[in-house]
Parts: sequence; C-alpha cells; structure tokens
Amino acid sequence: MSPAALAEAAAAGGTAALVPGSAPRRRRPGWPLSALLLLYPLWWALGLGTLIVFVLAVPMAVHLWRRRPVLVPPGFGLWLLFLLWVATSTVMLGVNPPGTLPGAAYERVVSVAFNLAGYLVVAVALLYAGNLTEEEHPRARLVRELGFLFAVVVAGGLLGTFAPTFEFTSPVEWVLPRAAAENPFVQNLVHPTAAQLQQVLGYVSGRPAAPFGYTNIWGYVFTLLLGFFAVSWLARPGVRRLAGLAVLALGVVPVVYSLNRGVWIGLGVTVLVTVAWLARNGHLAGLVALLVGLAVAAVLVVASPLTGVVAGRLDNPHSDGIRAFTIERTLEVTEHSPVLGFGSTRRALGSSNSIAVGRNAECGNCGNATLGSTGQLWLLLIAQGVVGAALYVGFHLRVLWAFRRDRSAVGWAATLAVVLPLLYMFLYNALVVPLLVTFLGIALLWRNDQVRRAAGTPAPQAAGAARTEGGR
Repeated sequence: MSPAALAEAAAAGGTAALVPGSAPRRRRPGWPLSALLLLYPLWWALGLGTLIVFVLAVPMAVHLWRRRPVLVPPGFGLWLLFLLWVATSTVMLGVNPPGTLPGAAYERVVSVAFNLAGYLVVAVALLYAGNLTEEEHPRARLVRELGFLFAVVVAGGLLGTFAPTFEFTSPVEWVLPRAAAENPFVQNLVHPTAAQLQQVLGYVSGRPAAPFGYTNIWGYVFTLLLGFFAVSWLARPGVRRLAGLAVLALGVVPVVYSLNRGVWIGLGVTVLVTVAWLARNGHLAGLVALLVGLAVAAVLVVASPLTGVVAGRLDNPHSDGIRAFTIERTLEVTEHSPVLGFGSTRRALGSSNSIAVGRNAECGNCGNATLGSTGQLWLLLIAQGVVGAALYVGFHLRVLWAFRRDRSAVGWAATLAVVLPLLYMFLYNALVVPLLVTFLGIALLWRNDQVRRAAGTPAPQAAGAARTEGGR
C-alpha cells in the first residue's frame, strides 16, 4: 500500500480499511488535511516530509474537481496572476545577467518546477480547506491539527538541541538511485536530520531543524503555528492548558539554541500583534496574563544558561556579511530584467570579500552565493521581477484587508500566520511548509467570514470566540 493510501486509510478512522476482505469505510471529507498534519512525523521519518504536501495535493485537487463550482477567497485572482507570472518568467531561464555565473536553462528547470509546483499545491490546499463545510471538517478540528503540528515542531526542536547529530537513512532515500540521493537538493528533502551543524558561535554546534531540513524553516513554522497552538491548548482552564504551558516553556529552549535572530524578532512582532488584539477586544485580563507570562519567561531565561547563548549569538553576526552581499547583488542583477526577472535564482560571481573568490574542489562553500536564497522577497525579485513580487505581496495584503474585522481567537491566530511572512520575506524563503501554514490560516479566515455571512451576523467579538471557533 502506498504512503498516500496508508494516510487515507488511517485518516478514515479505523483499521478495517487496511484489512483485506473487510468492508471499506466511507472516507471522511478533509482526510488529506488530517493525514498531512497529524502524520507529519511519519512522513518525515519516511523521507517524505516536504514531498507529502505534493502527494496529498492530488486527492485535494480531485475533490475540488468533483465538487465544482469551487469558491475562491477574496484576492485569489492576484495569486492566479502570480502563478501565471511565475510560468511566464521561465522564458528567461537561459539568460545570464552580468555579475552571475553562466549556466544553461536546463540546469535550472528542476528548481523552477519545484517552486512553481509549490506555489500551486499550497493554492490547492487553500481552496480545499476553504471549500469544506463545518460538517465535513470543522474549523476547530483544523486548528487542533495545526496545534498538534506545533507540538511536533517543539519535539523536533528539542531533538535537534540535545541530539544534534541524530540522522538516519529514510526508506525513500534507500530506493532512490545513488546519484539522485546524493544530490544536495534531494538530500535535504529525503534525509531526516535533527539539526544543522554550523559554526556560528566560533565552534560547531547544532541548530535544531527537525522535522524540516533547515533551521530557518523550523523557526519560521514554529512562529506561524504558535497562535493555533495557543487557541487549541490554552483556551480553557484545566489539564490541557497546563500541558500547553509546559510545551510552550519547553519550546523556549530550541528557540534560543536555534540562534535564529529573525525568529526572535518574529516572536516580538507576535507579542505586539497579540497585545493590539487583546486591547482591541477589551481583554484586560488576557493582556495582564500575557505581560505576566512574558515577565516570568524573561526571568527564567536570564537565570538560565540560555542568556549566554543569546549574548553569544548577538556578538557573532555570522551571516550578516553574506546576506548584505547577496541582497545588494540581487538588486543589481534585477535591474537587468525588472519586469519578468530571470525565472529562477542565479549564482553570484565571486564573494563578499573578492570577485576572484569562488567555489572550487577544495572549498565548496567559497563564494558564488545563490542570489535569492536569503529571503522570499529577494527570490521573487530575481526570479519573477518587481511585478511577481508585487503580486505575491499584494495577495497577502488583500487577504489582511478583506478579513480585518475578524476579532475571533482563530482570526487572531490566522492573521498572525499572514502577517509574519511579510516580515520573514526579507529573511527566509517560504516554500513549502511555511507557505502552506499561511494558506491554511487564510482558509480559516475565509471560512470564518463565510459562516458569519451565512448567519447574517457581524464579525464576532473576542468573548467566547475561542469556544465557538477554536476551542471545542
């Protein structure tokens, strides 16, 4: 049985579907979402982590095709135009702008196809989640599933912190041809590792990454899911809330040891957005609880060895030079094709130290940095030009404007998942899982709006919102 079939049977809710000769049970609508989010640790162990998003997008697309007509959220036309622009920009794949290493178009096809497919499958997931009804897949269930994935991310972060060298060969890696399995791009997708081993503080240390391939993606997804975890685990007093607080406390450790300053900034933005939401809805008790919690967390961090890690990271900029170099060179290269871009990333000539320093057999990490690898915005500018970047950002802004009146707890969590990428686009790339989480957040905002419109009621105030929309 294929992994997709296994996920389908498991999400359908029983072992009968796996037993030969037994009567098959009717699949529950929404099973691809449950299979994707609840079984993500399994997909990671199998070597299908990011790839499972593409696999499960197929049954999502089939479902949408069968239930036509398909509803679309506000501003979705901007995303369709963006997809068209991504496809159109591929006519520039063979162009080698000044300041970049020459290369042939066919050498860039794989990465372009992966990116285009990534942009497409997250759109499919958005439409799929947004077109499901409350009876088929309640919003509360989707929030709980996203909250569960947050707990998985925390567990992976702890694994990467305390066992940074942990890795193994996945089943998918075993069956791949050796040449494919050893390709760095493929290796990142199919080879499970707990952490990235990097020399940031002057010595080699592990930066947590599991269940993803990169530390930056780990921190990105951590912050995007934080709101959904809070809604599904902290909404009601009792054992579940205490367990949720324990998970959050444990999550501080890998966040600090990730040495990820961008994520630290993102958490600061999360606090600001949360304070604004609580004040807007008159939640004085919640505001006080948040401030007290932050004070306690600050005291614990200061009193622990984590303070030394933070101070050490701030004293070691590490990647600042290469980031500044790649951003500057990206902007220079973009000037040669500001409208269409060049269809994909390019490698820069030289390095931040000298134009004569480049990669060679003895130094695979020297020079020739990938332009567009240090942030979604820079990727869009060099690959799809100013127009592509404007369409991408415009879609996010259009969504925020369309659902700005949503004051529910789920609306707060989902809004965070749309706001944070506007910060992270200067620092990290969004494909595939971070963008998927953002689009599932958009689906929740959209479904909140559909339910309110159907009931003919205004946007709900925060009182009771966690109970009615995310806390069941």
